Formats: sequence, structure tokens, C-alpha cells
Amino acid sequence: MTPSTYYSHERPQMRRYIPREARRLLDVGCGGGGFAAGLRGEREPAGQRLEIWGLELDPDAADHAREHLDEVRCGDALELVDGLPDDHFDCVVMNDILEHMAEPEALLRAVRRVLAPGGRLVASIPNVRHFPHLYDLVVRGAWEYGDEGILDRTHLRFFTRTSIQGMFARCGYRLLRQDGINPTGAWRWRLFDLLTLGRARDMRFLQFACVAEPGGRERS
Repeated sequence: MTPSTYYSHERPQMRRYIPREARRLLDVGCGGGGFAAGLRGEREPAGQRLEIWGLELDPDAADHAREHLDEVRCGDALELVDGLPDDHFDCVVMNDILEHMAEPEALLRAVRRVLAPGGRLVASIPNVRHFPHLYDLVVRGAWEYGDEGILDRTHLRFFTRTSIQGMFARCGYRLLRQDGINPTGAWRWRLFDLLTLGRARDMRFLQFACVAEPGGRERS
């Protein structure tokens, strides 16, 4: 996968998690603006004007994103959040970004300040318990990094369904939804599901789509 392709992911399956009433969005790790462009194309023809800001580490991707977003700031997301206005965004989006962060919880805590009252945080987070990857590890003894996916060589953190829940709770969020997305249909998975009586159903999904709101006390 080329860098231009990597940064242009539209992630259409995540659009439905953006609250319908949201008007001001912050896309953290916006890449080339593919998600914002798709969201605008879906909602603005229906009369919903969106204001979308983006944070992006890669300068080339940030340049492309400026074609689709109202404002794009280039640099480290955790540092850039400090310069954003308080209580401004109805929704903060983090599509496959937290796994690239050395301190993902620091970023989750930081963006609470920029969420407007009643705002939501929407995130897509890879599932390291995804069955095909565990099959490769347990049966084939393979754990090979690549250019994308769960074993993207740029990933610094790995998550499961329960560790995601713990992360949001520690950062002072209430997790409102956690849906498995991009399921495997492999026959090995179907057989495994039957043998385990559905007790490892979360292993079917490549990622989890999460919707959270600030609430509760932060915990160390």
C-alpha cells in the first residue's frame, strides 16, 4: 500500500457513528481527508453544513486534507490539541489513530477539553484478538508486521475489547457503544465459534467502533 492510498481511507462504515446533530467535528489523524470528504458528501446535500477541522502528522497528507476540511493543523496530535478552542467540537473522531500513539490515554484526556457539552468521541480501534491473526500466531507461529492492518509496523499499542473499555474508563469517559466491525467470514472462524459456543465472539472482528462521552472521574 502506498502512502497516498493509506492516507485516503474513507472509512464509510464509521460515518453512521457520527451523531446526526453534530455540526463541528475534529478529525484526529485525518490523513488526506478521505473520511471528511465522504461525510460531507453524505450529509451536506441533505442540508447539514459541517465545520470539520483536522490534525495530521504527515505534511503531504495534511496538504491533501486541506481540500476537504475547513482547517488542518500539521504536527503531533497531543501537542496540537493544546492550541484548540475550549468546548468547540460536537464530535471528535479518531479513526485508527490511538494504536499509533505512545500515550493514547494522554490524547483521550486532552481532547475532553475541546468537546462541547453533550459532545461525543468516536473511535475505530483495531482488535488484536482478531481470529485470523491469532490463528497465524498459535497455529503457524507467525507474527509478521506489514504496511497496514493490526500488525502495521507503525503500531505502538494493541487493544482488546476489554482493554478498550478499561482505557476509556480510566480517561473519564462513559463508553456508550462498542460495536465489532469488519468481521471475518473464514470457515476456520465459523468452526471455532461453534466449538467455543460463541464465547469468543469478539475474535471475529478486525476493529471496534466506539462512541463515548465525557463522564466519571479519571483514574490513573
